[in-house]
Amino acid sequence: MAFSLGPRSQSSGTRLVAFESIGSTNAEALARARAGEAGPLWLVTDQQTAGRGRRSRAWVSPRGNLAASILEIIDVTPAVAATLGFAAGLALDAALRQVSIEAALRTGGAADWGFALKWPNDVLAGREKLSGILLEAEAVAGGLAIVVGMGTNVVSAPQGTPYPATSLAALGIQVGAEDLFHALSDAWAEFRGIWDEGHGFSEIRRLWLERAAGIGAPISIQAGEKSVEGIFETIDDTGCLILKTDGGERISIAAGDVHFGTARSAGAA
Repeated sequence: MAFSLGPRSQSSGTRLVAFESIGSTNAEALARARAGEAGPLWLVTDQQTAGRGRRSRAWVSPRGNLAASILEIIDVTPAVAATLGFAAGLALDAALRQVSIEAALRTGGAADWGFALKWPNDVLAGREKLSGILLEAEAVAGGLAIVVGMGTNVVSAPQGTPYPATSLAALGIQVGAEDLFHALSDAWAEFRGIWDEGHGFSEIRRLWLERAAGIGAPISIQAGEKSVEGIFETIDDTGCLILKTDGGERISIAAGDVHFGTARSAGAA
């Protein structure tokens, strides 16, 4: 099966370029934006050899896993653009649920894998990382080039990562990267439409909180060399995580690595 767009994505005028193999779909998308590509354009592969995650971490994506990036030129501020990552999380979550339910119906297997969204940019299965999102933006002629990269461990998961990782295959979900992308392209069209240049972020925020891992529970956040602990209360209307400390202080956190539990108990969770 070849990569293809879902019907909703096709009707929105989105285009698709698929690669047998590529270094990084995000890097390719940014290069095309600098050359005048306006999008919306999906770039997708099932083998990425030089992928990147947050904080320039390597994103290992061997043959069979999904690496996909969507490029658009949008007239919004970088702060508003950053909230698009939450729409991406919802799209990935919805696509994963769809293909997993379809797989369960075919095989008679389980239908609940504990998918949840981890602030700011991951999809979990239980407490293990299944998918990651990397949003990048760059000023170009015509506005802001926004690239949202979405990667999923379909057939295998990397070892020795900061957080335990898993794959759809390890969960017993037998689907291909092409099937997942087909569902993702339509889910993206839905949640990108709700986001609507940031005007719909309040609804995206509500939906994201319904799917979020760790709300109301203790977490620790590592931001550089600084660590803070408290209760994960919510995210605000800019996407910042709101943490309530033991002393009752409410802290707004724009970026960091979340660990469930306190630093004493979280380890690499």
